[in-house]
Amino acid sequence: MKKGLDRKKLKEYKEKLLNLKEEMLEQIKDISEDTLMKSQKDMSGDMSGYSIHMADVATDNYEREFNIGIVSDERKMLLEIEEALKRIEDKEYGICHKCEKIINATRLNAIPYVQYCKKCQEEIEKENKV
Repeated sequence: MKKGLDRKKLKEYKEKLLNLKEEMLEQIKDISEDTLMKSQKDMSGDMSGYSIHMADVATDNYEREFNIGIVSDERKMLLEIEEALKRIEDKEYGICHKCEKIINATRLNAIPYVQYCKKCQEEIEKENKV
């Protein structure tokens, strides 16, 4: 296995990952508070005793499902960020999980929690399409 990144670079990526983690946690919290914790009547703004129109219910349900999907995706990203932080601690950050070569700095800057180099990622995506 190749030697990973130097201490200075690892510190920079760790800071970047921690900031990204904080952003994700804040977004999840905001979505949860704004959408997932509210009742159907609260979301529609209907405080009267009248029933809610079915089209409004469908729209509210769609928005709710959409936001649940966003939260789910962000939680997956949080897990990937946590794994990347662990790789930093283990001195394995920046090394492709498949070919064990150093991942390009441009790729790490764009997606700091990435696990694979571009070539291996493309191979994995091709395999998953079949």
